[in-house]
Amino acid sequence: MTTDVEAPAGTEPAPVVGAAARRRVAGGAFQPRALWAALPQAVRKLDPRDVARTPVLLVVEVGAAVTTVLAVVDPSVFAAAIALWLWATVLFATLAEAVAEGRGRAQAATLRRAREHTTARRTTGEVVPASELRAGDLVVVEAGETVPGDGDVVEGAASVDESAVTGESAPVVRESGGDRSAVTGGTRVLSDRIVVRVTAKPGESFLDRMIGLVEGASRQKTPNEVALDILLAALTLVFLLAVVTLQPLATWSGEPQALVVLTALLVCLIPTTIGALLSAIGIAGMDRLVQRNVLAMSGRAVEAAGDVDVLLLDKTGTITLGDRQAVELLAAPGVGEEELADAARLSSLADETPEGRSVVVLVEERYGLRATGPGVVDGASFVPFTAQTRMSGVDLGDRQVRKGAAAAVLQWVREAGGSTPTEVGGAVDRVAAAGGTPLVVAEAGPGTTAGARVLGVVHLKDVVKPGMRERFDELRAMGIRTVMVTGDNPLTARAIAAEAGVDDVLAEATPEDKLALIRAEQAGGRLVAMTGDGTNDAPALAQADVGVAMGTGTSAAKEAGNMVDLDSDPTKLIEVVEVGKQLLITRGALTTFSIANDVAKYFAIVPAMFTGLFPQLEALDVMRLATPESAILSAVVFNALVIVGLVPLALRGVRYRPSSAEALLRRNLLVYGLGGLVAPFAGIKLIDLLVRLVPGIG
Repeated sequence: MTTDVEAPAGTEPAPVVGAAARRRVAGGAFQPRALWAALPQAVRKLDPRDVARTPVLLVVEVGAAVTTVLAVVDPSVFAAAIALWLWATVLFATLAEAVAEGRGRAQAATLRRAREHTTARRTTGEVVPASELRAGDLVVVEAGETVPGDGDVVEGAASVDESAVTGESAPVVRESGGDRSAVTGGTRVLSDRIVVRVTAKPGESFLDRMIGLVEGASRQKTPNEVALDILLAALTLVFLLAVVTLQPLATWSGEPQALVVLTALLVCLIPTTIGALLSAIGIAGMDRLVQRNVLAMSGRAVEAAGDVDVLLLDKTGTITLGDRQAVELLAAPGVGEEELADAARLSSLADETPEGRSVVVLVEERYGLRATGPGVVDGASFVPFTAQTRMSGVDLGDRQVRKGAAAAVLQWVREAGGSTPTEVGGAVDRVAAAGGTPLVVAEAGPGTTAGARVLGVVHLKDVVKPGMRERFDELRAMGIRTVMVTGDNPLTARAIAAEAGVDDVLAEATPEDKLALIRAEQAGGRLVAMTGDGTNDAPALAQADVGVAMGTGTSAAKEAGNMVDLDSDPTKLIEVVEVGKQLLITRGALTTFSIANDVAKYFAIVPAMFTGLFPQLEALDVMRLATPESAILSAVVFNALVIVGLVPLALRGVRYRPSSAEALLRRNLLVYGLGGLVAPFAGIKLIDLLVRLVPGIG
């Protein structure tokens, strides 16, 4: 999340949807100096109460403590080196988590400053600290003042600067009623006066939750993380029992192993790499959403986004640009296109709707007729568009030109004694059948036969955003089915869906219809994601597995969803899904690497420990390391250093490309499985070449 005061490294603007602007999900920037900044916090995290949250690391820390005692009781270079690198292993693990958490501290500090020293003026005139406000209090906020707490505008309208929360410098309008009434504590009113009803309790405001989340205080382990922790704990227990039973066998054989060696063997056998990075991967996943100005209320929501099967998207503003645009002019029989274009331009000059402005732009670009403003045409009397007449136009002396809804303009023509050509009626029907909106242009006055005549049809179209078809193709490649939700009639909805490449359509949708659709999909075992901003979207947002509420939406919508998009860009839902999938892929890739990594380390330690006892094991000593002590220490050093080497990958995330589950598994095995097998052979051998130079070991 960006702010107007401080922007953390890796922050980037909200993505633009378009063929040229599309990008793959990437992680936040990793800076090596972040390691040094996080070092003090990493040392504090060595507290056994913190480490105990990850059983694998607790075993390593206990082993480090034991080897330290042994190195003091029976000093040797080997024992001291093993103890030092076991402590380094635990420190590197806590460092990974500290770096991930530290990336949110600058954000939290800025947010905290936004709420400090804020006072509130109740409608009774009493001025109190913002911390004393209670849900239901009414406060007055005027120009230049800070909104003291989350709430809804119940009176007035004002321009509000939300840059401290969203990073967007352009002010927004907040007004009573409708879906633009919610205000957030810490934002600043730039103009006018509003009365706000506080909705949040002290310590539970939107800003408080944001601070807790970006600092990591409110992050809880997700079910998948808990399940992986249980698996890692089980593997650790299995290897612990295996190592414990080795000592009686070695003693019986006449070559008991030192406790330092057994401890080093245990640490290298258990999955320390993924155990050390698991927490950092989860935190970094939430951080990647924050960088995109999306606030996830829990890690569970991020993971659910990665497993989404069905995506519900609003048509207007998400799939389409939202404002209908004029795309072509269809002239009536006997009317030239230039004549129709001139009449369409004149009748649109006083039409301030987006549709009216688009007509002026079309005739200027296609026919070279420059736009002029009201009052410029001599003797013109402009007729603005109204919801009652559904027409706009201009009166030029005795000549009248009108443009508007087909039914309204054709009725105007009939009342003036004119008629409608069959070809015009056919054009109106074709535009409507294609999902567009037909506007009819007509004129009346001297020179027109029968008093009035129809000049032609303007084709308005709800334009699909560039690149949307490609985005839906990508989602389809992920195995995600997309459903367009709209209040349009089925004919229009299907036409837009076909152009955009959406899989399914819910037309003439009501809040009850959305809720029923989500429940039906979930009953079939599928995970559903959707966006919304209004109070009427709250039930569906609460029901969806991933509910992304718009930051400009109502308090009810933001409370119901488990994510909030501070940019209020409904298209961001696609990015949310990609970030969730990237988190799951990163965890899977590093787990694969970790397990393969452990397999390779067996070939370094086991032959070195037991070749003297079982000469047949010499066949497994493929690395040909210098001495047993050198082999064991090299494996422990590599085990520690590989954690540091993987921290940037854990924070950035594995690069995500839409593909099938089979393709992802194949890539994991080839890249991270094979890489996890090869890396230790090269790394341990290189470290062994250096270790053998150390007196007392080599």
